[in-house]
Amino acid sequence: MPALPSRAAIARQPAGRHRTVSSLLSSIVGITLTTAILTATPLAHASADAIHPGHGAQASTLVRTTLGPIIGRDEGRSSGTYSWLGIPYAEPPVGHLRWRPPEPHRSWKEVRRAQRYGSGCTQPGRFFSPSPNGPFYDLSVRDGLQQPVGEEDCLTLNVFRPATSKRNLPVVFFIHGGSNVVGYSADPMYDGRELAKRAQAVVVTVNYRVGIFGWLNAEGLGDGDPLSTSGNFGTLDLIEALRFVDRNARRFGGDSHNISVMGQSAGAVDVWSLLVSPLARGMVDKAIPLSGGLSTAKVANARAYADRVIQAAESDYPSSGMRGVDLLRSLSADDLVRVLVKHKLDATPAVIADGTVIPSDPYAVLESGADRDVPVLAGNTLEEGKLFGSSIGAHKPSDYDRFTLQYSFDPDEPGALTVSDLLKDQYLPVDKPGGWNDAAAALTESIFTGINRDSLDALARSGNRSLYHYRFDWNQEPAPFDQVYGAVHAIDLPFVFHNFGRNVFSYAFSRQNRPGRLELSDLMIAGVRSFLTTGSPQHRGLGRTWDRWPASLVVDADDQHVHLGSVTDG
Repeated sequence: MPALPSRAAIARQPAGRHRTVSSLLSSIVGITLTTAILTATPLAHASADAIHPGHGAQASTLVRTTLGPIIGRDEGRSSGTYSWLGIPYAEPPVGHLRWRPPEPHRSWKEVRRAQRYGSGCTQPGRFFSPSPNGPFYDLSVRDGLQQPVGEEDCLTLNVFRPATSKRNLPVVFFIHGGSNVVGYSADPMYDGRELAKRAQAVVVTVNYRVGIFGWLNAEGLGDGDPLSTSGNFGTLDLIEALRFVDRNARRFGGDSHNISVMGQSAGAVDVWSLLVSPLARGMVDKAIPLSGGLSTAKVANARAYADRVIQAAESDYPSSGMRGVDLLRSLSADDLVRVLVKHKLDATPAVIADGTVIPSDPYAVLESGADRDVPVLAGNTLEEGKLFGSSIGAHKPSDYDRFTLQYSFDPDEPGALTVSDLLKDQYLPVDKPGGWNDAAAALTESIFTGINRDSLDALARSGNRSLYHYRFDWNQEPAPFDQVYGAVHAIDLPFVFHNFGRNVFSYAFSRQNRPGRLELSDLMIAGVRSFLTTGSPQHRGLGRTWDRWPASLVVDADDQHVHLGSVTDG
């Protein structure tokens, strides 16, 4: 097994890929899909060091990773996929490892079951958080709102692939959104089975530290270690997870030389951060940032935030006898979240332009040409800002009541619910000057489309000619959600993943709009599949040319059929 680098070695690593040794060993001695899944040969006969799981029917999902053997789920008959869930890629970031760079997980010899999602990372409960009961989406999510949910021991990833004999499949490394404060890879929107099957790809979804556990630049952290001092622990988690995928892609039937990093919202911000980070240089072959651009926090702002957190903790625990970072380390993860929520400090500055993990001038890196050869497929929804009504006090119900209402809403039996039940009078009617549509459009531009434009334009100035963008206009939800949310932030994700079951957007998906949305989902996934293999989302099913940036392909559908258009930005 290749030796895993120390933190100091990581800081010194050159820009190139870490592939040659691990890829060679994978192809020669690893128990890979070539010898197991791809040939349907029982693993016990695959090689001299094969593992005997005692479950012959599951041998098709037994894979030896660089850390140890795992056995996943064979759903070939039901979903046409194999999956491996909750694979630990780093040591639990607890105790002395809190606010330290991720340590590669210790290896194991016995077969490890990878059949259940790992816990979401500790966070203050919001709409896109896991349930207090675990990494699930259910009605109990509302009971965790503004409460600590998740666990500190959370650094796991999930792998999905088609249940076929194909090898050298493109790899998608997906980073969930949630303002880099909340979110979890087990969110049903991110179930990678359909995307893996339809795009013929290996799909990876990943947990990473969020909020104050993922980004904290405080005096006293680091002891001179530049990675710890940076405060970018969530970014370092993603780099460690990407390194695991880079080393193990071939063992799951993927192509380690064709890894596309995809993320949505804050996950898209993280995609851009990986493009500019010297520690991830060479590990990103293509990028798919959805609803997010390159955005970083200044060190001074991050340090000021850390000072406020310390002051809040000291005011809540005056008799602890501890101060500063020592006090923060002494608190349980849940108690620390309670401090943040109480003092309204849960909006953590991230990603931090520290000069080591993230360059001090990240836009200069984009313009330098370092990523000139990385194709980019970006996207935005038309009405991104309509998810953020709470930020301007537009929603009439409390978040608790709004979650309950949306969770219980039957899109096939809409009932008597009206726009005025959901939005305050000052924003009605929605199309009046200064109404909800105008207010949401201002949020869309200030938070999303402006930074997306800046990021793509910077790459274009570098000489990158493989830049593509879509605008998602679908707003066929039953009333009143067609006006309250419409083509809202993140609603394109169920289309990209082809997941229209129970999730935070279930209120939108009716029998009436099913034909059009399924056709639109198929078209979007076909574009992703083409992009993964060729670097261009162009495909025959479009019936038109997908022009490069600054043009955007407008994707939409009525209840029955897809409608495409084009606009020019920039």
